[in-house]
Amino acid sequence: MARNQTVSYLRQRFAEVGIQPDSRHGQNFLIDMNLLRLLADAAELGPDDVVLEIGTGTGALTDLLAERAGWVVTVEIDQHLHQLASEVLIDYDNVTMLQQDALKNKNRFHPNVMEAVGAALAAEPGRQFKLAANLPYSVATPILTNLLACEHLPVSMTATIQKELADRIAAEPSTSDYSSLSIWIQSQCDVELVRILPPQVFWPAPKVHSAIIKLTVNHEKRARIPDLTYFHQFVRMMFVHRRKFLRSNLLGAMKNYLGKPEVDELMSEMGFGTDTRAEQLDVDTMIRLCEAVRARAPEWKL
Repeated sequence: MARNQTVSYLRQRFAEVGIQPDSRHGQNFLIDMNLLRLLADAAELGPDDVVLEIGTGTGALTDLLAERAGWVVTVEIDQHLHQLASEVLIDYDNVTMLQQDALKNKNRFHPNVMEAVGAALAAEPGRQFKLAANLPYSVATPILTNLLACEHLPVSMTATIQKELADRIAAEPSTSDYSSLSIWIQSQCDVELVRILPPQVFWPAPKVHSAIIKLTVNHEKRARIPDLTYFHQFVRMMFVHRRKFLRSNLLGAMKNYLGKPEVDELMSEMGFGTDTRAEQLDVDTMIRLCEAVRARAPEWKL
């Protein structure tokens, strides 16, 4: 039945158990099955893939993923939806269902989630890890950013997210959407905007447009960053005060490690003017700046 997820189907199932969509958990269900299939198609799944889905919902997307992938680990925070999805997915023997929050905190996945992914990867040789999900808006950013820093690096991440977030991920330097998030993801991934989705393809309809985005990890890009943790923290600090000049952000971030003469020398070596801002630096330049700082202050950390 999940393969024909419609508003009437969802209303009926929710009425049977006496629940309503919970806005606290970002419960907006994709009701266009063609778009669910597009998401699953874009993920390019095969029998060697272990797929992580955050937000099982009623199991409609999980159903499609389980047909194509070797194993699916799906996480749902809502116990009522977890139960509904369990009924839909009962015949699959390649699905691990977790009823919990996927995140331990905003900077870390819950250990249970990564343990389940690790167990599925280790079950057969040659397996690879992918994300495919209709992500709740409230957790989309930490899910995508944290996966690039966790012990199991995904091959790709394919997800529906708020269009505004997709715009920030794909943004170019010197634009209003360009941010530390843009740099962090573009420094390691090839970014593809698969489809923009209007509000009416969800129930309940959100107030904003969404997008299906695909992020494919590019190992050549990732290899340019010797210390990922240092780089991640550094980039975040360069955008803490977005409207400040880069020199001021460097002095603020490195106040216990680099003095004004050292920062001015660094700015001169990089060819930056006193009015340069972080939002003007492309990904390659930000990596070079980070490495120049790390050479002078390797012990720095947030």
